[in-house]
Amino acid sequence: RLAMHKKEKGERFLPKINYICIAMYKHLISEQRYAIYLMQQKNMSQKDIATAIGVSPSTISRELKRNCGSRSKYNWKTAQSNATYHKHRRPGNHAVKAEIKAEVISLLVTKQWSPRQISGRLALDGKNISHETIYKMIRNDKANGGNLYKNCRHHLRHRRRPVGEARIKIPNRTSIRERPKEADGRRFGDLEMDTIVGKNNKGAIVTIIDRSTDWLVMRKLPHGKNATEAAKTIVHLLEPYRKWIKTITTDNGSEFYCHEYITKKLGTKVYFADPHAPWQKGGIENTNGLIRQYIPKGTDFKDVSQQRIKMIQRKINARPREKLNFLTPDEAVYK
Repeated sequence: RLAMHKKEKGERFLPKINYICIAMYKHLISEQRYAIYLMQQKNMSQKDIATAIGVSPSTISRELKRNCGSRSKYNWKTAQSNATYHKHRRPGNHAVKAEIKAEVISLLVTKQWSPRQISGRLALDGKNISHETIYKMIRNDKANGGNLYKNCRHHLRHRRRPVGEARIKIPNRTSIRERPKEADGRRFGDLEMDTIVGKNNKGAIVTIIDRSTDWLVMRKLPHGKNATEAAKTIVHLLEPYRKWIKTITTDNGSEFYCHEYITKKLGTKVYFADPHAPWQKGGIENTNGLIRQYIPKGTDFKDVSQQRIKMIQRKINARPREKLNFLTPDEAVYK
């Protein structure tokens, strides 16, 4: 406004601009468009307008060419609306090569990796595709009647978690609050343990992961959630790794009633999370969600063989993880 006032009086004046603020934007902002509108009303040259708002003359030229109406009048509100519209229409990703798309679909269908896992793993090989683009591919496929979404963990929908069953009182339980500070998920050998149950709460599978690598071992419990038999199965499952085990963290399920037997046989203490606090053992909760891709809720465990459980274990341990810089749990454990 001061520049216009000076020009009206026949004086040439170019105001000082806060270029630090202007330089933050790659494109014109509404305030700059309003300034263009006012200066054009005063018949200022494109060069002077460009200098006043801190952009190049070619930027002003393009802006006027795009947004002047049939009467060659520039309206800043219309210009801003047009810019907003085209910004939202502009695709966020460049075209993805057909061979990369084919590899994405192959990994999704054959290995059930998540879009983020696929994106991160391919990036290690110099193949760039964002997980948002993969999700978009899946949604477009679903809209056209495809089945790619069925390979995603939750079929692209959110789910409600049950609050949980009533818990029995476990004798001599040690709270997670007494677990050593060193068991923070960074060292190998701190485990989390849980079970998943079958149709009508019959049958169970014990699942155990290492917190640092998400490496999974799992086995069907032949006697369901019977605490004595579950403890024996857990000891048998973990015995080969005994010298590396430092802590075990689990919930307050009745199947872990005989935790003292596990402690005696494996020489490590079992710690119990607070009731209704699944986030305190988030690693195994997430892993159980991955397992449910292969064994959905409502599955009759009579139809689930130990061979199938082993196959699922191998598949999950072969999934790249973001927390491991997209190495797989198998690779991380071997390393």
